[in-house]
Amino acid sequence: MTTRDFEPVPLPDYVEYPPAEMLERAEAFRAMIARRHSVRAFAPRPVPRALIETCLRAAGTAPNGANHQPWHFAAISDPALKSRIRAAAEAEERAFYAGKAGEDWLAALKPLGTDPSKPFLETAPWLIAIFGARASVSADGVLRKNYYVPESVSIAAGFLIAALHQAGLATLTHTPSPMGFLNTLCGRPASEKPYLLLVTGYPAPDATIPRHALEKKPLAEIASFLEAPE
Repeated sequence: MTTRDFEPVPLPDYVEYPPAEMLERAEAFRAMIARRHSVRAFAPRPVPRALIETCLRAAGTAPNGANHQPWHFAAISDPALKSRIRAAAEAEERAFYAGKAGEDWLAALKPLGTDPSKPFLETAPWLIAIFGARASVSADGVLRKNYYVPESVSIAAGFLIAALHQAGLATLTHTPSPMGFLNTLCGRPASEKPYLLLVTGYPAPDATIPRHALEKKPLAEIASFLEAPE
């Protein structure tokens, strides 16, 4: 392992906006991202690979521990592979809903209307399995231990969801537990941990969402401001 010396370069592409425009841009983003909903009914309409690639490149710019970029995105459009993923995921889901989850968890899920059947895993044009690695070859070509892997992968997943939504696609985060089958089906090494199976595509014309999903906590319940007294 080699150690690279700190080499500062000028901040390359920051753009500052007038305060009024900053607020407008923030409000525009808030309004845009507020239209994102978890969709469980997808149309089989194809989505170009180039669009998925662009969104993945956006995800790859996420902040992460030591800039090691410890993620891997397996983008899946092959119908046969999607069918195998659905079969494996539903096997785990049947065990989950049969009692593995516990009564409290199942009660919490009831307003969402979910069940072991996951047809969207075959219907949606793309599944993106997101992995995190304990060690990987970094951007400078050296195999290194990775740091803050769960945090880094989670931030990148958030970037990806926002990018897909901005592009005009619907998304669903799916987390069957355990997800080890994704390593086998996606050809990823055991040293990588699957964190998320992201489903994306166009929503079905008759897509619905649970009313419960529209209930959002107000700002006062999710944030606090610790400011100096005036």
